[in-house]
Amino acid sequence: MSRRPDTGQSPPAALWLVDSSIYVFRAWFTLPEGITDRNGNPANAVLGFSEFLLRLLTHISPAPVVFAFDESLASSARKQIYPAYKANRPPAPESLKHQFRLCRTLVRALGFAEISSTRHEADDIIGTLAARHRARGRAVHLITADKDLTQLVGPRDLWWEFQQDRRLDAQGVEKHMGVRPDQVADQLALAGDKVDNIPGVPGIGMATAARLLRRFDNLDTLLADVDAVGTMQLRGAKRIAALLDAHRETVHLARRLTGIDCDIDDLPRGLDITSSPPDRDTLGALMEQLGFDTSRRIRWQALVSRLEG
Repeated sequence: MSRRPDTGQSPPAALWLVDSSIYVFRAWFTLPEGITDRNGNPANAVLGFSEFLLRLLTHISPAPVVFAFDESLASSARKQIYPAYKANRPPAPESLKHQFRLCRTLVRALGFAEISSTRHEADDIIGTLAARHRARGRAVHLITADKDLTQLVGPRDLWWEFQQDRRLDAQGVEKHMGVRPDQVADQLALAGDKVDNIPGVPGIGMATAARLLRRFDNLDTLLADVDAVGTMQLRGAKRIAALLDAHRETVHLARRLTGIDCDIDDLPRGLDITSSPPDRDTLGALMEQLGFDTSRRIRWQALVSRLEG
């Protein structure tokens, strides 16, 4: 077995890619709506996100970190492919959009890169950055609660639901999802994804999709030999074969939606992901606006000092 040549240099530090929007939404839905800032504006989402930031950065600094945000669902590439994509989600109210802007300001004030796109979702930003930096020898750690991002986990990578401290490496993904990371997008295309309003094959869930992919490895091989499904030791095998044959177009459409684009053109090749010193003035103004109490200010000041050190 060949080995990588020993250059005498340590591999670069792992890159942490944060699926930021999911943690903003989580705070928005779980914290009381009555939480407001000094001006009486809703502040539950930004305060919850600030607590997430505090815990995350205290844990992982000084590792390189990039925060990806979703910006525009209406103009996203997937929406253009399938107008019903995520149509089950109501548009964000202006009060939440305002808090998203504050969350991004907070990230920038801490000195970290925050990125969004009007055409591509945070998943695709993360996928593209992961592919580029993995090619440069970095391992990638994905901070998210979204199962879709498990498809990005490589041999040295990690999917980490930080708030629940649930970590999956490539083997963990296979154990949890029933398929390898590179099969996850195919699995979702077969089963559909109600959260994102992606159609699948009626009667095929994630477990059945996993069994089919363990047998056929990928969608192309499966759809090229649908008749063989009917001979599997699988409950309702003939019915499943007929369903697959009848819903080929649906599966192909769904696969265009479930796969993460790891080569989007929105991100400059030389994108700078290095952190800069925290902006104490901006952070102080944000703490004042959000009404940070003494205890929270002390914890934030400790984080800022750590980032500066």
